Amino acid sequence: MNYRIGDFVIRIKNASLAKRRKFVAPYSKVVLEIGKVLVKKGFLESIKEATVKDKKHLEVVVKFDRRTPVISNIEIISKPSLRIYASSKQIPEIEKKGRSIAIISTTKGIMIGEDAYKKGIGGEVLFKIW
Repeated sequence: MNYRIGDFVIRIKNASLAKRRKFVAPYSKVVLEIGKVLVKKGFLESIKEATVKDKKHLEVVVKFDRRTPVISNIEIISKPSLRIYASSKQIPEIEKKGRSIAIISTTKGIMIGEDAYKKGIGGEVLFKIW
């Protein structure tokens, strides 16, 4: 697996489409930070580290609202073959004026587009979630 972020995002999407509450993902610091941001925004219930046979992995719980997943869709924007960067002024266009939330990797860490816009920071647009 070369692109851990894309793998994690697709696992979230597949779990929500299959109506699975829990899934396991390989451990990565970046993936853990993305998971924490998604928990804070209410898309995931929890994310925690676990170790099995000296290998770290992440146990993720997808949030549901009356048997329906909170996540309706995810779109990967930046890929290993084509990185997409945005300035702080371009972020509202990417988020389609509040319909979706963009997850952005900035110099201050991983954050949602709204926070990056308020702080005046641009960065790599990883994916959109709604």
